[in-house]
Amino acid sequence: MLGLSSFTGRRRAIFLALATAASLICLANLYFLDSAFDGTVSRIPGAAIFRHKQKTLQGSLAREGHPIVGLMQDANEQWQRYQEDRSRSFRQTVAKYRQINGRHPPPGFKEWYQYARERNVYNVDDFQQIMADLRPFWAIPPKDIRKMAAHLQHSDGIAGVSIRDHKPVPLKVEGWRVESLFQIVRKLAPYLPDMDIAMNVMDQPRILVTFDDVQNYLAVEESTRSLPPNATDGFTSQMQYFYDDSMDGGKGARAAEDHNTNSHKETLDPAWFSAAGKPYMEFAKDACPPESPARNNSISGAEAEATFKASVGGFVANFTAASDLCTVGPAIGDQHGFLSSASSNVISRKLLPVFSECKVSVNNDILFPANMYFLKDKRYHYQSQHDYEWEDKTDSLIWRGVTSGGIQVEDNWHRLHRQRFVRLANATEMDLEKVSILAKNDHGDYHLIEDFNPSDFAASNFDVGFTEAIACIPGDCPFYKDVWTYKKPEPFSEQFKSKYLVDLDGHSFSGRWRAFLQSKSLGVKATIFREWHDSRLFAWRHFVPMDNKYGEFYSLMTYFLGLEPSASPEDLRRHQPTVPRHDLEAEVIATQGREWANLALRDDDLYIYMYLLLLEYGRVIDDNREHIGYSGDGSELDLFDTKHPFPSALAQLLDGQ
Repeated sequence: MLGLSSFTGRRRAIFLALATAASLICLANLYFLDSAFDGTVSRIPGAAIFRHKQKTLQGSLAREGHPIVGLMQDANEQWQRYQEDRSRSFRQTVAKYRQINGRHPPPGFKEWYQYARERNVYNVDDFQQIMADLRPFWAIPPKDIRKMAAHLQHSDGIAGVSIRDHKPVPLKVEGWRVESLFQIVRKLAPYLPDMDIAMNVMDQPRILVTFDDVQNYLAVEESTRSLPPNATDGFTSQMQYFYDDSMDGGKGARAAEDHNTNSHKETLDPAWFSAAGKPYMEFAKDACPPESPARNNSISGAEAEATFKASVGGFVANFTAASDLCTVGPAIGDQHGFLSSASSNVISRKLLPVFSECKVSVNNDILFPANMYFLKDKRYHYQSQHDYEWEDKTDSLIWRGVTSGGIQVEDNWHRLHRQRFVRLANATEMDLEKVSILAKNDHGDYHLIEDFNPSDFAASNFDVGFTEAIACIPGDCPFYKDVWTYKKPEPFSEQFKSKYLVDLDGHSFSGRWRAFLQSKSLGVKATIFREWHDSRLFAWRHFVPMDNKYGEFYSLMTYFLGLEPSASPEDLRRHQPTVPRHDLEAEVIATQGREWANLALRDDDLYIYMYLLLLEYGRVIDDNREHIGYSGDGSELDLFDTKHPFPSALAQLLDGQ
C-alpha cells in the first residue's frame, strides 16, 4: 500500500508539473500574439515562436548594412501607417469616404458595410482602386454608359452578364470566364440595381485612352463633386437603354429611340483595332504625361530607373513605379512579350465600360477580381495540406511554365521576358556569363561585384525551366531545338517544397500569385500588370519585388540563400565573394505575406470588393447619380458597431481557428 501510494503521489506531481508547463506555454503564446509589433494575425502553428523570430529580426536589421534592410524597414513603416489609418466604425468609414472622394457613399453602402464587417473585412477603407477606375466615367452621361455597356455585350472579345430585378439574366455566351462571373453576380444580385456588365474575355486589357482625354474626364469628375444634404439612398428604377436581346437582332438597347441616327451609331461603335504583334509602347505613350520618359526622349534609362530603384544594388524600392509603363516602357518595350509581340491585343481609344481582370498602368479598364481566383482549378488553387513548414522546405527556387507571353519567332524569342528569365537562371547558359551581386569585403561591408560567375550557384539552388513550347511561328518552334531541355511539369502542390517561388507574367497576369501568397513559401514577383488587390500588398513586407529586367536577381538570391566559397585552393586564390545567408529574413517576409493573404485576399474579400464595385458602377450609370447616395452621419450603425467591434489581432486569430 505504501509503495502504491508513493507511486500515485509521484504521478500526481508529474501531472501538475505538466499542466503548469502547458499553461505557461499558452500564456506565452497569447502574450506574443497580443503584443506583436505589427498587430497582424497569425494563423500558423507556433505563432509565438514566429513572433519571437520577428522581434529577433528587428534587432538584427539595425546591425546589417545591406540595402534590403532599409527596404524592409521602409515597408514595415508604411504597413504600420496603413494599420493605424483604418476606420473603426461606420461613422469613421463614411467620413473618410467623403473626405477622400468629395461625394456621399453610393446607395446601399450601409448594407455593404454590414456585409463586409460580418465577414471580417480587415480594412474597410481600402477600395480606392474602384474609385480610380470609375472616376473618368463621371464625365460621360449615364445613359451613354448604359448604351455602350448594352451594345458591348456581343462585341469582339466581350461577354456580358446582366442584372434585372435583383436577379442575374441567364447566360447568352458560353465560356468559363462568363460562367464564373455569372455565379459571382448571382450571389450579389439581391443587393444591386439593374445593370449590364461588359466583361473582357481576352487575356489582355482593352481600353487605352489618351492622356489628354483622361485629364479632361477627371477635371469634369472633380467639378461635379458635391454632398447634397438630402440625397436619396436608393437607385433609380425603370431606366432605359439596357440590353434587350429581342431588339436589333440580339444586339440592341431597350427603348433606343435614336436607334437609326448616324450619331447614335457613331456613339456606340467601340472602334476596336488590333495592336497584336505591334510595339505596344507606340500606342501606350499617348496615354502618358508629356514629361514622362515614354514621351520625353531626353530622359535616360538610368534617370528613369532612379525613380523606383535603390541607389545601391538596383533593388526595387517602389514596386508601383517599377510597373509604370510611362517610366519603364521605353527600357522594356522589346523585352516583354505583351509589349513587343502580344498574340491578341484588341484595344480602343474610347472610354468604354469594360471590366477586365488585369491591366497595365496606362489602361482604363475597370478592374475586378480575376475569375480564376473564384475557381478551384488545381493549377492555381492553394491547398494547405500540400504545403510544408519553412524548415522542411528545400533551400531552392523553382519556376515552371510554358513559353507564353508573346508570339515567338527566330529573331525575337531571346528578348521576351520568360525566355530571358529561364536563360538567366540556367547554369549551362550562365557558365560564361557574368552578373553583379552585393558581397561582403574584408571589412564586413557590402560592395558591388560586377564579374560574378553564377553558374555553380544556379546549379545548386535553382530548378527553373520550360515544360513545353507554345505560341511560335512556325508552330513547332524549331529555333528552340538546341536551346531548351524541357522539364517535366511539376504538379502545383509540389512546388511548395521550395522556399522560393518566382511569379512571372504570361500572356497577361499570373493566376498563381494569390496561391503563392497564401503559401508558406516566399513569393518573388516581377510584373507589368496591375490587379484589384495591388494597394493591399506591400513589397518587402509581404513579398520580394523584382525588376522586369531581372538585373538584381542574383543579388536577391545570394542575399537570401547565402554564398560561401569553397575551401579549394583555386577558390581561395580567386577570392570568391561571400554573402551571409539571410534565411530568417526570408521566412519572416513569407509568413507575413501568408498572414496577410489570410486576412485580405480571402474568398470573402473577393466578394466584398465585387459588391462595392458594382454598387459604385450602379451609381455611375444612374440618371440621378448627382442626387443619390448615403447622406447620413453613420450613427444608424452605432449599435451594430458596438455589437460587432473591429476584431483585434488575437480575436481574429481565435475566430479563424
